[in-house]
Amino acid sequence: MLNCRETTGKVLRSQDRALPLHERLAVRLHQLACDNCRRFDRQLRLMRAAGERWRRYTQE
Repeated sequence: MLNCRETTGKVLRSQDRALPLHERLAVRLHQLACDNCRRFDRQLRLMRAAGERWRRYTQE
């Protein structure tokens, strides 16, 4: 099982490229047991969505 440092690294890399199935499963398994890593993933997705909305807003 992954530790928190490995999980956050894989979550960050998944923002740039698709992870292989075994890595996605390992991240998900860790997140089932770790509230902090699950929260980090949600926050990262929120920041990415906010950045995309900001870019669309500034282009108009």
